[in-house]
Amino acid sequence: MERLALDDIRARITKDGIRIYEDADFAGMRLAGRVAAEILDAVAHLVVPGATTAVIDDFITAEIARRGVTSATVGYKGYKHASCISVNHVVCHGIPGPKVLVDGDILNVDVTVIVDGWYGDTSRMYVAGQLARKAERLIEVTHEGLMRGIAAVKPGNTFGDIGHAIQAYVEAQRMSVVRDFCGHGLGRVFHAPPNVLHYGRAGSGPVLEEGMFFTIEPMVNLGRPETKVLADDWTAVTRDKSLSAQFEHSVGVTATGCEIFTLSPAGKFHPTWG
Repeated sequence: MERLALDDIRARITKDGIRIYEDADFAGMRLAGRVAAEILDAVAHLVVPGATTAVIDDFITAEIARRGVTSATVGYKGYKHASCISVNHVVCHGIPGPKVLVDGDILNVDVTVIVDGWYGDTSRMYVAGQLARKAERLIEVTHEGLMRGIAAVKPGNTFGDIGHAIQAYVEAQRMSVVRDFCGHGLGRVFHAPPNVLHYGRAGSGPVLEEGMFFTIEPMVNLGRPETKVLADDWTAVTRDKSLSAQFEHSVGVTATGCEIFTLSPAGKFHPTWG
């Protein structure tokens, strides 16, 4: 605890409240991100018609224990699971349970682990059985939107540039970007400034600096962008019941661009890969 306090004293915080990490801190984020990505790689074989989302979460819980790391979500604001699993029209924060997957279901699995005090946060899409064309297109557009947002990350650009790159692409495909949820700063903490919006005006918002760590995690709907949170206070769904998809990477700003900490070691970040 003493060491963390000294780290906080030495840390540089921008006028927008964003922490600037040191070069040595990238190693901690690489390891945390890799562990989270490896766990999601290992989940793929479980996503089949007839499986339940509880079985997937049980597997993730066991993987976290086997690796000797910690789940960031178990106990977070009373949450009881090691993942969020969001199926079809669930936008985010879906709670694992007895729901049985059927052929053609699409789902996002979101995992955050703590490794030596560093947070690795990532999510990706999966499909149970045969992927329908409209769902495939939604997944493709969401993934491309994420990568276009990541391509905008470099010192001197702004957070508005990230959101604008995502929004401009997604809306050109006649889909919508969810506005009710956003990415966030992370590092030694789960959530920190800034809020990383997935829409916005180019050139607006805080300026990106080397040493910033944050997530980019666009949620894209086939229909309208509006969402609502169900009575469990966690599960967010599309108001019009249209399909929704999401991909998430944790990134760090480098001198010339950015480093993605949560790349899939097995090349399985997209459900049609591998």
